[in-house]
Amino acid sequence: MDFKNKPSFEKIQFYKTTEYNCSYIDKMDAQSLVVTPYKSIDQNIFQDLIEKGFRRSGQYIYKPSCKSCTACIPIRLSVQKFLSSRSQKRIFKKHQHFDVREVSLAFKQNHFDLYSKYQNKRHSSINNDQNKIDDYNDFLIKSNVNSKLVEFWDGDLLKIVSIIDMMSDGISAVYTFFDPDDEKVSYGTYSIIWLINWCKTQQLKYMYLGYWIGECNKMKYKTNFKPYELYIKGYWQENIT
Repeated sequence: MDFKNKPSFEKIQFYKTTEYNCSYIDKMDAQSLVVTPYKSIDQNIFQDLIEKGFRRSGQYIYKPSCKSCTACIPIRLSVQKFLSSRSQKRIFKKHQHFDVREVSLAFKQNHFDLYSKYQNKRHSSINNDQNKIDDYNDFLIKSNVNSKLVEFWDGDLLKIVSIIDMMSDGISAVYTFFDPDDEKVSYGTYSIIWLINWCKTQQLKYMYLGYWIGECNKMKYKTNFKPYELYIKGYWQENIT
């Protein structure tokens, strides 16, 4: 069945963006299928969209829909089946002393400062001006669904922040940023394992990780967590390789 004809989608419509430069694969153009109007996306519709491979960015829900490329493949972890590798166990044990706090989704200056530091070190330069704060809010803080923040503290130092969306059967990991000055700490891996363990305690089934892109080195890490499922040709298919 065409996912657009799903009964829960009667309140929404889908439109395709114009082409833009792909941020994951060099010299490729990208297009997205965007859900509109975003104000009509309630928690039930959001659940169905995520299960169909969509992703949230701020108030907007989208899915890659490129003319000549299918590299972006939705991926989720079956958390109740997850088995840590030896290296993942070492990483988790190394940071077990962290104080982890669940907080409501809201702007906090210390979060933005850490985000800016992370972006400046790992991506493009970000300045502490109002325009950049607005961009941060649009990207991570604005949400029409049930979202929350998870803070990871080492003593009085904020080290990691994860933004997650709550779903009836799991969570969608929206974005994680961390202190880029700390070396050989694997904060990204640690935060994912913590969230997996948290899902287990909440009796949740899945952790949605967005898109796995085999041609993009910074996206390959997602298949390090096994078993995982890929959404291919309208079905979630388990993979352990």
